[in-house]
Amino acid sequence: MVMTASTMLPLGSQAPEFSLPNVDGNTVSLADFDGKPGLLVMFICNHCPFVVHLRKDLAPFAREYQEKGLAVVAISSNDIENYPQDGPEPMQQEAEAQGYTFPYLLDETQEAAKAYHAACTPDFFLFDADRKLAYRGQFDDSRPDSGIPVTGADLRAACDAVLAGQPVPSEQMPSIGCNIKWKTGSEPGYFTGQPAV
Repeated sequence: MVMTASTMLPLGSQAPEFSLPNVDGNTVSLADFDGKPGLLVMFICNHCPFVVHLRKDLAPFAREYQEKGLAVVAISSNDIENYPQDGPEPMQQEAEAQGYTFPYLLDETQEAAKAYHAACTPDFFLFDADRKLAYRGQFDDSRPDSGIPVTGADLRAACDAVLAGQPVPSEQMPSIGCNIKWKTGSEPGYFTGQPAV
């Protein structure tokens, strides 16, 4: 496991397009969320200890904000050949077990992760009504074995601001997690593979 920090894609970046298979077999695209006041894109996976640490809180967090109008989608971009536990069937089982009410998409080519400059799991990208990046950072200060309770405080504050049409403060703490498991030789230029500081 390489502990990796988010690349912190520049605020104001336009949400990259994607069109990926969901665990239910349907294809989900960026355009499917048109008209929503905000869009949260989460890069997660099944096995990363940092995601496992948050997962029981992700589902209720997403449900709460979906009820407020926010669109939520999760994408798994890990190399499923070397990490079969992150493949389609385990993803479907995970979505059912955790009660995910959002699409959980497989990015088998890893092109979506590269387009979003995703580096770690979990990596959170929150876009406003115009699909401009308003927040990219941590769920909260909690980490595995930190003893700090999981609250989602950082992402919650950002979601509240976006839904209220207010700016999100630009001082944002990067998400920390396992590096995305890139296919051999296809690591993006922005990914250094260096441990998070």
